[in-house]
Amino acid sequence: MKPTADRLQAQFDRWFAPFDDAFRHKVRRVWAPLYVRGLIAPGDRKSVEPIASRLAPEDTEQLHHFVATSKWDTLPIEEVLLDKGDALVGGADAFLIVDDTALPKKGEHSVGVAHQYCGALGKQSNCQCLVSITLARDDIPVPVALRLYLPESWAKDAARRAKTAVPKDVSFQPKWRIALAEIARIREHGVRFGTVLADAGYGVCADFRQGLTEMNLRWAVGIGPEQKVYPTNAGVRMPRAAAVGPRRKRPVPTHARQRAKDMIARSGEKAWRRLSWRNGTKGPLAAEFIGVRVRVADGPETKDRVHLPGDEAWLVAERRSSDEIKYYLTNHPANASLKTLASAIKARWSCEQAHQQLKEELGLDHFEGRSWHGLHHHAVLTMVAFAFLQHQRAAAKKV
Repeated sequence: MKPTADRLQAQFDRWFAPFDDAFRHKVRRVWAPLYVRGLIAPGDRKSVEPIASRLAPEDTEQLHHFVATSKWDTLPIEEVLLDKGDALVGGADAFLIVDDTALPKKGEHSVGVAHQYCGALGKQSNCQCLVSITLARDDIPVPVALRLYLPESWAKDAARRAKTAVPKDVSFQPKWRIALAEIARIREHGVRFGTVLADAGYGVCADFRQGLTEMNLRWAVGIGPEQKVYPTNAGVRMPRAAAVGPRRKRPVPTHARQRAKDMIARSGEKAWRRLSWRNGTKGPLAAEFIGVRVRVADGPETKDRVHLPGDEAWLVAERRSSDEIKYYLTNHPANASLKTLASAIKARWSCEQAHQQLKEELGLDHFEGRSWHGLHHHAVLTMVAFAFLQHQRAAAKKV
């Protein structure tokens, strides 16, 4: 039975109560739930003025101040969001998915906007880029972190920083480092998940993979076909002394490096296995996969700038119906089945679904302010709204 408006309001108030407590300020406790309800409610635009016109037409200025110009800390709200996400989808079989999402911008004055790759448009364009972390299980995604990537040109520009109120302690960091910091924060909070997933934008970075390994996390990430790997029996040795000249003191690999695509090609056509990882709206989703144990070429660097063999990992290839081949690395144990590897790799799709819903349903990309705090206020409240909708959807499935 569809809940009445009063019943839905009561459900929202109960669910939102921990966020209410986290704001710790009576004025913010008035505007926060109103703004979240405005994000959820029908409407073409989900920026401050349209929301105010629908829910509080006499209070546009106050709502604008709450979202765009005040400087309240989002961290207490994010901590409640982590609790909500963990309660809904956390567990040993949950995934923590790293990605980024772009917000196209026509002007040049909004914080962090730059000419960079914009996934929403599929090309280089003016946009803001947010590093995104999504907790997901059983195809239910809950975004739990959105952090603005501040390009180096912005980070070094004191005038633009001042105009957009970028905090003094914010410096340039590559996306992979922002992601590692957020993963560490989420883990320290006690959120339960089993595997970290990321696309090749992060997976090609050896420092990112090693950072996850140092946190003792299981991971599965995309890579490029040119990624260098060694066979599992590769090791290191000291080179033989030359007849003349100084003796080399640094070790060299015992086997030659290979490109990921060449290692897979050597497996042969018969090694491909067709596997299904979940049911879609039109039936089982399936592709062909190969899994090969390798040692990744991300160990110490030799004098010749060749990376020695690193840890063992699975090199996985996926061949789609278009004959396009995608490549992945994962540190799943050696006895993991190819079905397990494929299912983990393909679980990353749910963050793309979440980004689409954040924008189409809740207006993540509708914010019209320019400040650092305003953007992050809008982003965290959008995630809160999304989490409530996922709570409602999950509850409806149980009925």
